[in-house]
Formats: sequence, C-alpha cells, structure tokens
Amino acid sequence: MKATAKDLRFHSKELLDTARRGEEVLITYRGKPYAKLVPVTGELDLAKNIGNELFGIWSDNPDVKDVEGFIDKARESRI
Repeated sequence: MKATAKDLRFHSKELLDTARRGEEVLITYRGKPYAKLVPVTGELDLAKNIGNELFGIWSDNPDVKDVEGFIDKARESRI
C-alpha cells in the first residue's frame, strides 16, 4: 500500500492498523519513496524488563552498575 506524508499525518491510526494486519505501507513525500511502515515480527516482551533497575540504555552500559549514584555524580557540577 502507498500513502503520502499527509496521509500519515491525518490517518496514522488507520496506517498502523494496516501494518498490524501484515501489510507494508510505503510512505511517499513529494511523490518519492521516503519511508516504509512494516509490521513488527515476533512478540515484544517489555514486561520481562519490569523491575530491572538497569532497564533501557543503562542495561547496555557496563560502566554503570549503580544508576542512581551515576546520575547523582553527573549532577554534582550543577549544584
């Protein structure tokens, strides 16, 4: 399916529903392909990360073991 940038702006819910059904949506801007909206493959299991104090970007940073301490130290210069 093709849609324009204006369609994306005004009909984003319908385009997301289209992708959820398994269709790919090609977004065009001024008549040229600009982006593709595709369905997510597999299940996103965000619930497994609840309760993990290093959820998100901090979990990938091996230098940060204590997030709260790291943030407090970074903010010391502002006080």
